[in-house]
Amino acid sequence: MKQTPQSERKPSADAGRRNFLRALAGAAGAAAALQMLDRLEAAPEQVAESLADAAARVPQAVTEAGANADVLIRMQADLARALKKQPSERRWVMVIDLRKCVGCHACTIACVAENKLPPGVVYRPVLEEEIGEYPNVTRRFVPRPCMQCERPPCVPVCPVNATYTNEEGIVEVNYDQCIGCRACLTACPYGARTSDFGYTYAEGTPNADGLILGQAQADAYERAANYEYGKPWPRKGYGSPMGNARKCHFCQHRLKQGMLPECVTTCIGRATLFGDANDPDSVVAQLIKLPNVIRLKEELGTRPRVYYIV
Repeated sequence: MKQTPQSERKPSADAGRRNFLRALAGAAGAAAALQMLDRLEAAPEQVAESLADAAARVPQAVTEAGANADVLIRMQADLARALKKQPSERRWVMVIDLRKCVGCHACTIACVAENKLPPGVVYRPVLEEEIGEYPNVTRRFVPRPCMQCERPPCVPVCPVNATYTNEEGIVEVNYDQCIGCRACLTACPYGARTSDFGYTYAEGTPNADGLILGQAQADAYERAANYEYGKPWPRKGYGSPMGNARKCHFCQHRLKQGMLPECVTTCIGRATLFGDANDPDSVVAQLIKLPNVIRLKEELGTRPRVYYIV
């Protein structure tokens, strides 16, 4: 039987997927991923099982690749190790490399989508700063999530103890207990808290018939539940989280499922890093030792868990 020359063969439906997996294998140095490619060629129906098998071997792949492993893969391995520890033994920190941030705001939009944030509620704005002296001036972009302070000023001012620090050191808001007084918004020296007034993006816009939509007719997507703090929060009536103070929580609901915060995985320049600072082998534990690392407003004694590389 005459064989079709390699140059004339049509690309298979899985060609793009194979190329992606080859790139992943190259970035992580994962022999498991290469083995998965062989299985894909032989039996495409086993793709799902192979993907799960390769994912389970990420820590081993990182060990084999060493410093050549992509930082996202390394952080995923760091997270897997941290989740094996007791919550009180972990110290979650975020490191933001301002030298790599290009001000694309992808992290801001990803956070809005992940947490289904309504108008006026932003957990991770990107501030802009002009630095230098004319004619040598430039702009610096500063993402500003919640600082997750170890001594948070927002906690003692809450009259109903709705905001508190959990056993992992993450500052949380109990939506069911919050009365919306906004004292914590005033107390936060970083402006990292916002208030949810129950608005939707679709409200006040015309529908297909040209009629203006009311709040009850707003886009159903905006009324769907988000899962902050591991609990569904549908936007029905005026119940929580509407009327509450809201803030970044390091995507705690994702961490518990073994996933990095949404802003970390979305950053196009790998400018946002995350992990357990109590793990000396983690990416963040090594970065926060650098001499060019700062924390915002350290003079206030709040001891933020967000570090910046300048």
